[in-house]
Amino acid sequence: MATRQLTSRLDQARPYALGVFRIVVGLLFTCHGARSLFGVLGAENAGGTVAAGTWPGWYAAVIELVGGALVLVGLGTRAAALIASGAMAYAYFTVHQPEGLFPIQNSGEGAALYCWAFLLLVFTGPGALALDGLFSSRGGANEETEHKGSAPVAA
Repeated sequence: MATRQLTSRLDQARPYALGVFRIVVGLLFTCHGARSLFGVLGAENAGGTVAAGTWPGWYAAVIELVGGALVLVGLGTRAAALIASGAMAYAYFTVHQPEGLFPIQNSGEGAALYCWAFLLLVFTGPGALALDGLFSSRGGANEETEHKGSAPVAA
């Protein structure tokens, strides 16, 4: 009985836990991009910032900044997370993996964790506290009033 109650309460909190997870991951990823592009929050190297247009560093930093910000606020979360996950997979296999087989050997833990965290968000969606939910609930209300009385459409 107590296990069912606990499970029920945890299930009710799931969207909020996912939303907080999304916010934290998005914030941390945005910080990486801000550091690389603007030299804030601690310089990545002696030069401070990545030169504009350089491959792949500048493009990765833009993906980190913009993608992280979109994930943070929950706007276009699945698409932004897919691009961010791909960028981290690319970073892992081109930068880290040649240095050693395992992430602990090649300092690729961050890239691997970001890759899998963003891939999780692709499949789970943004959770609670996201702008995606605000816009979809507004659109859903309009659809309900327009199609009142009609048969439900399969998703």
